[in-house]
Amino acid sequence: MSKKRTVRLECGKSTQVNYVLGTELSIDVYKPSPPGSQSFEIRFSPGVKCSILHQQCITPVAENATKWVLNKRTVLLVTLEKTSSDVNDNKVIVTFYGDKSDHPIDKMNLQLTAVSISLDVDADRDGKVEENHPNKASWTWGPNGHGAVLLVNCDKDEAFSSKPDNTDNLVNSLSDQKDMSRMVLRTEGPRFLQYGHKLQLYISASDRYKVRVFLKEGVRLVHVLGHQKLSFVTNYMFRKKEYDFFVEGLKFPDKDFDGLVTINLSLLESMTVGEAPVFTDQVVFRMAPWIMTPNTLAPEEVFVCSVANNEKFLKEFKAVVAKTKCKLTICPEYMNRNDRWIQDEIEFGYIEAPHKYFPVVLDSPRDRGLKNFPYQKILGPDFGHVTRTTDEVNSLDSFGNLEVSPPVTVNGKKYPMGRIIIGSAFPSTSKGRNMAKVIRDFLYAQQVQSPVELFSDWLAVGHVDEFMTFVPAPDKKGFRLVLVSPDACCKLFKKLQQEGHGEAQMFEGQNTQSFKINELLSNKILLEENAYVQQCIDWNRDVLKKELRLDEEDIIDIPVMFTLDQEYRQAKSLFPDMVNMIVLGQHLGIPKPFGPLINGKCPLESAVRSALEPLGLDCNFIDDFAAYHLLSGEVHCGSNVRRKSFSLKWWNMEM
Repeated sequence: MSKKRTVRLECGKSTQVNYVLGTELSIDVYKPSPPGSQSFEIRFSPGVKCSILHQQCITPVAENATKWVLNKRTVLLVTLEKTSSDVNDNKVIVTFYGDKSDHPIDKMNLQLTAVSISLDVDADRDGKVEENHPNKASWTWGPNGHGAVLLVNCDKDEAFSSKPDNTDNLVNSLSDQKDMSRMVLRTEGPRFLQYGHKLQLYISASDRYKVRVFLKEGVRLVHVLGHQKLSFVTNYMFRKKEYDFFVEGLKFPDKDFDGLVTINLSLLESMTVGEAPVFTDQVVFRMAPWIMTPNTLAPEEVFVCSVANNEKFLKEFKAVVAKTKCKLTICPEYMNRNDRWIQDEIEFGYIEAPHKYFPVVLDSPRDRGLKNFPYQKILGPDFGHVTRTTDEVNSLDSFGNLEVSPPVTVNGKKYPMGRIIIGSAFPSTSKGRNMAKVIRDFLYAQQVQSPVELFSDWLAVGHVDEFMTFVPAPDKKGFRLVLVSPDACCKLFKKLQQEGHGEAQMFEGQNTQSFKINELLSNKILLEENAYVQQCIDWNRDVLKKELRLDEEDIIDIPVMFTLDQEYRQAKSLFPDMVNMIVLGQHLGIPKPFGPLINGKCPLESAVRSALEPLGLDCNFIDDFAAYHLLSGEVHCGSNVRRKSFSLKWWNMEM
């Protein structure tokens, strides 16, 4: 539907109007008619189209002069389809007549200058800025959706800067410009309009810290909107011309921001007491969400720390990564300051628009020894950084407590990019630890990976990666959920005991207390503690089955036992927690459990191989005992992976 504009005419007077193609002028004919008027006649220039609206009926006016009966609420509708060559080169004349008279009483004269104005973006998300897309002022999801996309310009293209590009009002390079979305102001018509007409671009005060707009002037990009600049006015110059703007995203969707920003355009007309808009246009952008990548996506780069006592671990870890042929980045001691828990410090994801993609690291608020690593070694050209901070930090704010499932469908609802998983205190208690609200709000606001909250506060460290992970599978499901299982461990040990291996010892050759199978199975307190742990896991199991629509055959149980500390009654794994693994395609780096050796083989390792190798997975057991396990972490806690993005474009999701 065309945009309507009311125009008021007066008898005996010529009214000059700038007409914008695509609009419709609405002129009341009855109210300004002189006394005694009974009919009227309309004459107009070629190229002008006129219609009469009366009682909801629209009747086109023929080019040859015809008298119309004058009635109350008679409205003249005027449109043009071609821009003017000169000012006021289109005319409409309304002549009024009295009863039974061919002599005119009076007339109204409308002079029109037709121009074309459009503010344009990539509304159909094909990488091109099409002219005057009909849906550029709204945003919808799905393969048939529409609306432009903005990237938060959170990488760092300037080598000498220490902060992301979206923290300044400058465009430092062509690479910086390419992170922005193009917006074009197209104009056509006479070179000049009447004196006092201007074009104004503007944003709302609520969007001033969410978006920044630059105008390209030659080789320069000039900051015109954003922060303190809410509007930009320029004298209107026509002919066929395009003005290139580049729009920069500043802020990710969050609790107080739904991700949508609007940029407005008005043609202003100077009047005696001020300026009035005679035409408005607008475009809408949605900020690209931060997207996590699940274990089922291929690895591109693996991260691990080098610390004082992990040489043996690193050697075995490198051997697993070498099988994948992906990049390995080792954070040195001077950078990590003896903080080996790189999984807890950061989480890798990405952002994407039709014109650009780059990875973005989400930096946790834990800020221990690895605090500077994301800024100094990850943030850079086409590698972004985002963080959320809080004054009160607990262990659940670390990103071992942040995972994402592979794609799932739940009761007909598709989650093609999976669902984020975080651990919290048990829902019925007001006490306990929870992930900081600022992080949870951020994760929920991204929309595309609707979070699931599990109960993880029963663990001493409190991270979901201590009891669950996902591994790829070659079938239609595409993955398996892997859970720790004290029950499976107890059953395995009882079977070994019944077979006469009760005196076999855990941790042989390790510099720590060893346990015989008989000792573990006769420890009533230990068995009661593991029965409690199993109940906690089963509660989460039921939540995951419901929220990810899983059946029992989609779940693999891995034998692990836990102990509870006496003061806080929170659990730690008794031996290296094999679920806390790194998944690199079909290659798995699994904590070596150092279980009892039976005929030279570890039955714990054998149980894992039997469960995972039929899926085509390569099980590699890594010795992390001294360097990680004794410090309450395992392989996954001490490593991180940047993965390929989803092939699906997030804007094509059905929401």
